[in-house]
Amino acid sequence: MEQITDNYNGALQQPVGSGFNAKSTTTDVIKGIDLTGKNIIVTGGYAGIGLETVKTFVQAGAQVTVPARDIKKAAQNLQGIDNVCIRTMDLMDPASIDTFADDFLKTGKPLHILVNNAGIMWVPLQRDSRGYESQLSTNHLGHFQLTARLWPALKKANGARVINVSSFGHQIAPFDFEDPNFLHRPYETLQGYGHSKTANNLFSVELDHRGKNSGIRAFSLHPGSVIGTDLGRIAPMELFQQMGTHDSDGNLKPEVAAVLKNVEQGAATSVWCAVSPQLDHIGGVYCEDADIAELDRGQIEHRYDDPSTLRGVKPYAVDAGYAQKLWALSEDLTGITFEAN
Repeated sequence: MEQITDNYNGALQQPVGSGFNAKSTTTDVIKGIDLTGKNIIVTGGYAGIGLETVKTFVQAGAQVTVPARDIKKAAQNLQGIDNVCIRTMDLMDPASIDTFADDFLKTGKPLHILVNNAGIMWVPLQRDSRGYESQLSTNHLGHFQLTARLWPALKKANGARVINVSSFGHQIAPFDFEDPNFLHRPYETLQGYGHSKTANNLFSVELDHRGKNSGIRAFSLHPGSVIGTDLGRIAPMELFQQMGTHDSDGNLKPEVAAVLKNVEQGAATSVWCAVSPQLDHIGGVYCEDADIAELDRGQIEHRYDDPSTLRGVKPYAVDAGYAQKLWALSEDLTGITFEAN
C-alpha cells in the first residue's frame, strides 16, 4: 500500500523530471491523453491562457463548462468550439457562485477537473459588496467558495484534480493575516496581488491535504510570463517600467519579448497539472514549466528583465501552519464551512 503524503512545508516540492520545459506547449503535454467522458470547469476560460486551456481539453475529448462574467465576450471567443457550455458567474458575487454551482450539481455529473484560472492583477483599489479587496475576492475567495460548492461533484468523479492558477507574483508578498483587505494600511496593488497569489498556493496545500483521501488532489502553478493575455490590461505602465520589462516610451523591450511565452506555452502547465500521470500520487505542489517547481530558499537570482529567472516557490507559500490559518480565515470571510473530506 503506497503511503499518501502531501506537500506540507514543501515536503514534495522538487522537480520530477517531467521531460517538459519552458518552451513546451499544450500540444506537447496533452499528447497521448484521452479525456473522453470527462467533465471539466475552467473559470476565465474565454481569454488568454484560460481559452487555450479550454481548447486543449476539448480537443482531447472533454466536455468543458466555462463560467463567465462577460457572457457576450465568452460567446464570441468560444464560437465554433464544440462541447463547451457557457454559464453566468462573477467571482466577486457570492450569490452568482452559488447559483452556478447549484446548476452544475443538478445535472448529477461528476466533475473530473476544476481549473480555477480566472484572475485580476494590479488593479486600483476596488471592493466587493462585502467590502473585501477585489484581488483577494476574485483570485482566492471566489475560487474557495466555488470549490467548496462543487465538492460533491468532485467527490463523485472518484479521482479529481483542482488546479489553482497562481503566479511567480506570490513572491511579492506573504499572506497578510492581520489586514487582508487593506482596511488599516495604505493600498498597494502589487502587495494585494502578491498576497492573493500566495493564497492560491496555500489553498492548494491545504485542499490537497484534506481532499486526498476522497481522491481529490490539488495543485497550484505559475504559467510563466506570457504575452498576449488580458491580465494586467489596466495596470499602469509605470509598474512594468519599474520591473524593467518596458522602456521609457512604454514599449516592451525586445530582449524581454524574446523570452516571453506564447499562450500555448503559458497554458501548458495548467494542462500538465490537470492530466499528467506523473502527478497521480502527488499533490499540493506548486508547478512551473510543466514540472514541479524548486523550493526557493534564496538560492535563485531573480531578474524581471529575464522572465526565465522568475521561478521557484517561497517556503511561506507552502507552509502548513499558514495553509491551515488561511483555510480558517477563508471560511470566516465567506461564511462557508468547507468540510473537504
